[in-house]
Amino acid sequence: MRKKPTSKLRQTTAAGWGMASPAIVLMSLFLIVPFILAFGFSFTNQRLVSPNPTEYVGTSNFSQLLSFDILTIEPKKAESGQLIRDDDGNLTYPRVRKFTRKNPNYPELKGMKEWFSWSSGDDRVVMLAKDVIFIKALVNTVVFVLIVAPVQGGLALLLALLINQKMRFINIFRTIYFMPVVMSIIVVSILWRFIYDGDDGLLNNLLSILSFGYFEPIDWLGRTDTALGSIAAMSIWQAVGFHMVIWLSGLQTIPASLYEVADIEGATKWQKFRYVTWPGLRNTAVLVLIVITMQAFALFSQVNVMTRGGPLDSTQTLVYQAVIRGYEKQDIAGGSAISVILFLIVLSISLFQRYLTREKT
Repeated sequence: MRKKPTSKLRQTTAAGWGMASPAIVLMSLFLIVPFILAFGFSFTNQRLVSPNPTEYVGTSNFSQLLSFDILTIEPKKAESGQLIRDDDGNLTYPRVRKFTRKNPNYPELKGMKEWFSWSSGDDRVVMLAKDVIFIKALVNTVVFVLIVAPVQGGLALLLALLINQKMRFINIFRTIYFMPVVMSIIVVSILWRFIYDGDDGLLNNLLSILSFGYFEPIDWLGRTDTALGSIAAMSIWQAVGFHMVIWLSGLQTIPASLYEVADIEGATKWQKFRYVTWPGLRNTAVLVLIVITMQAFALFSQVNVMTRGGPLDSTQTLVYQAVIRGYEKQDIAGGSAISVILFLIVLSISLFQRYLTREKT
């Protein structure tokens, strides 16, 4: 009996799956499988190298990372009830460890450490956390995203608008703006570490020249108030060209006839941007916003090369903490828990961004 010939659709489908299979295998091997393993390890006490068997510990890893509390400490008083002050006239308070170390009156504070504190009248209010470094990493990562996402997206859009014109040598400018993207982030981080050098860095020298010698040199990566901002500035410069290209592709999909109609109606440049350009970039804006957010939350290489999380944990990030705990400290369970938390945060923010920028009917 004669077999039916395979249809062209089946042949095309088979060829498609055959071409996609290497990518599917690699993505499964390096993305899907590791995530499943990380999700499983986050509920255990798994170590990288340990003679002890792995045990299921439930949500204790997440509890260790996310537990925090607020403690109000009253100032010390003399037997007469008068407040005790030090030699400088400041109120004195009991040490925080008095409440967090085996105090039967505060069992919920056991093992917690001071994160920061502030005054409320005569009382001292202390924010406590079981894992202060993780909380700092979480806050630093969120601050980094809040700085980078709008600035990088807006600057990339501005550059795209500038080079989306028919001018001579415009391709040279496009190449210049895109060049940092193709450079290794490790190389860029090393170069900017020299630029930020506190003794003889390029930035300090330039500012000193512009201020006629009145500018005092700053150790940009050695101060807690400038380190994270310095890394953010470098990250914005390095990746802005990539998002510029995405904006540029969106600009080139807007029909030229819409601008011609706007010119006929006498629209100003701002009106053309507001009523023609920006609506036409809606889908592009969603893509750029989500990509920037995901990239910003994945901050690692810059911190690893430039500051190693310092000074005083001011540049700790979630990815950096996950790597350090998983490999240097061999705490696979803790690193996996951080990775799962990061995944849930990025997923939630991406879905929220998509909801806010959805097409409203």
